[in-house]
Amino acid sequence: MLSKITSYALIGLDGVPVEVETDINKGMVRYELVGLPDAAVKESKERIFSAIRNSGMRFPVNKITVNLAPADIKKEGSHYDLPIAISILRASEQLSANADGIVMLGELALDGTLRAVTGILAVLISARQAGYKKFIIPSANAAEASFIEGIEVYAPQTLREVCDLLEGREKLSPVAIRKFEDVAEEVTYNCDMNLVKGQEVAKRALEIAVAGGHNILLSGPPGTGKTMLARCIPTIMPDMTFREALEVTKILSVSGELGKEGIVALRPFRTPHHTATTASLCGGGHSRITPGEISKAHRGVLFMDELPEYSRSALEALRQPLEDGVITITRAGGAVTFPADFMLCASMNPCPCGNFGSSTRVCTCSPSQIRKYRSRVSGPLLDRIDLQVEVDDVGYDALSSSEAAESSAEIKARVERARSVQRERFREETGIEVNADMGELQIKKYCHLSPECEAILRSAFERLNLSARARSRIIKVARTIADLDMSEQILPRHVLEATGYRNFDSSAGRL
Repeated sequence: MLSKITSYALIGLDGVPVEVETDINKGMVRYELVGLPDAAVKESKERIFSAIRNSGMRFPVNKITVNLAPADIKKEGSHYDLPIAISILRASEQLSANADGIVMLGELALDGTLRAVTGILAVLISARQAGYKKFIIPSANAAEASFIEGIEVYAPQTLREVCDLLEGREKLSPVAIRKFEDVAEEVTYNCDMNLVKGQEVAKRALEIAVAGGHNILLSGPPGTGKTMLARCIPTIMPDMTFREALEVTKILSVSGELGKEGIVALRPFRTPHHTATTASLCGGGHSRITPGEISKAHRGVLFMDELPEYSRSALEALRQPLEDGVITITRAGGAVTFPADFMLCASMNPCPCGNFGSSTRVCTCSPSQIRKYRSRVSGPLLDRIDLQVEVDDVGYDALSSSEAAESSAEIKARVERARSVQRERFREETGIEVNADMGELQIKKYCHLSPECEAILRSAFERLNLSARARSRIIKVARTIADLDMSEQILPRHVLEATGYRNFDSSAGRL
């Protein structure tokens, strides 16, 4: 007898329907699994055999052929266990229920328990768009399925419960729908801007960077608070919308890093170690292409501490996603595009000893050592970092002061006000949400400069030997500063402040 069950394959973040076809005939006892299965799928036979037997059912002693169609897509992962098992049970006439239109995913333990699998949210969203309305998944994946409306999701715990559900012997309620707002209300951070003593210039730069979606580099001696400042960035970013939360959750679900809550309500803050490889940053894999740190920081912050210590290839790999907001991974098996719309926050020491430019410490490095150290970060990458800020030591009096500093909530209110101005400005523009997303066409349209502003910009361009890209980014930063001031026009003071955040360019001339 022939049986067909619908499952799904994942290619990047997109799901593709897979028909699990099982044919059982008389003949030499044999189990054949075809359709480009990987090692995890091939090993499913032993799991399925034990799960069926330990669930009180019979594994057929016949010639069994299981085909995963379409045959030209490589099938990866253990989530095919459940659909293969159900297909075998139906083909052997141990189940008579019609399973047409039901998408099934789940790994089987030897005792028949359903174990969680990765990528459930991405599969549900893709399958819903394809018209599927009913799903059976492991109970451990119920949390991430509870935020998708318009579908029925059943989350049994065992293979036996799946069989009873299909046969109508057990009434299992669909997974209850939850509201994202209820989860978002419980979001808390373990840091706040009011805990950072001093560093008013750096705090101002971070506010501008978040308000306009700009990238930022913090340069200064060790122990001056660069890392603490970076960790406070998510506390002043606008709250995630449900659409953004789903985008981030899909990435972490496919990566197998999703928490028990089932959805991500906090802005991502990824901090890869400086020994991270290019593949771990960008994504990839030998068989299945998975997201890297760049994509896991989508809609959040990618913090790269000690920037010059990263490999040159890893740093240069940042250039394309910083411009495009996506990253395309190409391997022998095909190409996959992942979202990568993140804010880059980098930190570094200004020299090998870390004390160059400090007002309280003495630098022991020679000019050639400093140039060599800084040359590890290429000019094209620096061009893509809009704000470059020097962070100096804070005096003891400032550190021990009990005076209350400005809180993250106060800064966040100004950021959200500036973001609302940008949403109104770009409401008719496609793919542009913040000032950092503007292209040359939008810069000419929304960033008119007076003759005085042009003179200031020309002086900075010639004095700092800036590139055309750096000029455009200064204008975009000036537009953000004007938005924070609720000014319709970019004023000379806005351009002056924006050019002041090219400290790395100006300090290079002092060597």
